[in-house]
Amino acid sequence: MKPARHRKDKVVLDTSLFVNPEVRNDFGDTPTEAIKGFLQIAEKIPALEFYMPSSIFQELLNFVNEKEIPGALLAVLHQKSPSKHELTTPAFFLYELIEDIRERINKGLRIAEKAVRTASKGDEREVIQGMRKNYREALREGIIDSKEDVDLILLAKELDALLVTVDHGAIKWAEKLGIRWLLPSKFKDYLLSFVESEKQEPAAPSKTKSLPKAI
Repeated sequence: MKPARHRKDKVVLDTSLFVNPEVRNDFGDTPTEAIKGFLQIAEKIPALEFYMPSSIFQELLNFVNEKEIPGALLAVLHQKSPSKHELTTPAFFLYELIEDIRERINKGLRIAEKAVRTASKGDEREVIQGMRKNYREALREGIIDSKEDVDLILLAKELDALLVTVDHGAIKWAEKLGIRWLLPSKFKDYLLSFVESEKQEPAAPSKTKSLPKAI
C-alpha cells in the first residue's frame, strides 16, 4: 500500500495490534513493549495521524504497565470517541445486523439441540465443552458484539480513516460500510513505507543570497 502524500492520512487502531500475541510481535514481546515499538516508528511519520476510540484506549490500559508507557503516546495516539449524535448510518446496516443476529440465534439453537441428543452417548463434560465452543463460534465470530467494536467502526467511518484490526466482525462490517482496513500483520510494513518515503523526500532548496559579482 503506497502512502498518500497529498494530505495527512488518518489511522484508527484496535487493541489487537498491541494485545494479540499473534500480531504484536512485530513491535514487541509484551503489550507495553509493543506500544513503545510502535511509538518509535510513528514519531517519524508526520504524514499520518493515529486515533483510538476512548473506550478501546481504556481497554488497552488493562493490559499494560502504565508507569512504563511514554508520555509521547498521548501526543501520537489521539483518543477520540465517534460523534454518535452527528453520525448517520445507512438503514441497511441495521437490517443486515438484525438478520445476521437472527441467523446466529437459530444456529445456536441447532447446536444446543445436537448436544442434548448426544449427551447420553458420551462424556457429559466433553459434550458441554464441545457445545460451548461451537456455540461461541456460531454467535460471536464475524459479528460486532460490543460497543467497543461499534466505536471502532464509527470512528473510522467518521474520519475516513484506515482501520487496523484483526477482528473479523469489525472487518466484515468495515467492508459493508466502505471503510479501508488493514491487518495488523501488515501494519509495520505500511508504517516503514512512510519512513522510507520521508527519507527520500528531496531537501528544500536553501535560500542563501547570492553575492554580487566583482566588477
